[in-house]
Amino acid sequence: MLYNQNLPVRYPKGTFAMWTVYSFTGASILASIVFSLLLFLSIDDDPLMQVLFGGLAVIFELGKFFAWYEVGERKARRHYAGAFSAFAFYAVLAAISIGGSVGGINSATNKAQNHVNVQQSKVNTYNMQIDAIEKQIELNNVAAEKYIQMERIATGVTRIQKANDKLRLQQQELATERDSLPVVSQGSVLGLIDSLAKSLNIQTQTAQLGLVVFLSVLLDFFAAFFVGLIGEELRFRNQFRRLNPITIDAYNRAEHRDPELLTHQINRSEFGTSEIDDPVIAEAQEPEEPKSIYEQAIEALSQNQVNCSKRAMTRFLKTNSEEVDEIFKKLLDEGFVSKKPNNHYQWHGVAEC
Repeated sequence: MLYNQNLPVRYPKGTFAMWTVYSFTGASILASIVFSLLLFLSIDDDPLMQVLFGGLAVIFELGKFFAWYEVGERKARRHYAGAFSAFAFYAVLAAISIGGSVGGINSATNKAQNHVNVQQSKVNTYNMQIDAIEKQIELNNVAAEKYIQMERIATGVTRIQKANDKLRLQQQELATERDSLPVVSQGSVLGLIDSLAKSLNIQTQTAQLGLVVFLSVLLDFFAAFFVGLIGEELRFRNQFRRLNPITIDAYNRAEHRDPELLTHQINRSEFGTSEIDDPVIAEAQEPEEPKSIYEQAIEALSQNQVNCSKRAMTRFLKTNSEEVDEIFKKLLDEGFVSKKPNNHYQWHGVAEC
């Protein structure tokens, strides 16, 4: 490809990458709006007030991300005072948004925790009733022993045994009802909060608050990052279009003319017939005959263009070894070269022969 010198280092992101960025940005902004709505909608039960507070939450969230986008725009224009003012506005809206997200996430977590607590309280109520019946049975057994010691088995012990049988049936019914309650599984978030509280040796409420604040700040930064990424990509695309790089696709061959043939020809009328018919000029105009391989070898050896060896001569003449053997055999016969005891050749020159 052909490029100009101002071509940027990277190219604009593709369609798939941009759709991915837009999806993450939309999802994070939507999640932030939902968590803020959970807090603002719980301020008042009046439908009109809920609509007003809900609209306020949406305005805060969208205004916050637009302020962050404006920070990048003003920074790119080197308008640092405007960038600082936009950042201050974003910081205020971000604090409100994070507070709303903290309240919303905390509210959702509390609802889940309350549901678990209600179910657990039902189980605890059944357990207390079963324990009370068990204690009553133990007291009846103590009274039965007293009657036995007083030798009043017929009047007292029989009545106590019947009462204990009724209590045992009631205890079994309560245990059956307790076991028939739906099992409430602890959610992953509640399990994480409980694990954090145990590992850090803090209260569950403190661990819940810390986790909620962390998730709210992380969600806000996540959305702000993708909003800034979209702004930077849009600015880069505009700059990339202004540079107008030259590529093969944009290279128009029709704009370049094909080389034209020479139209100027020698006019015989401009020269005399004696100049054209001169044998010296005619001889100079005749092309020289190509030299043979043997003559090329002698010329190369005379001008020291190649070493006096078969391998060097083969590379220089770009021919096969058989022709080179014939050349050196002819050179030996004519005395231009001599063969040393180590089978190397020595060039003596044409003048010596």
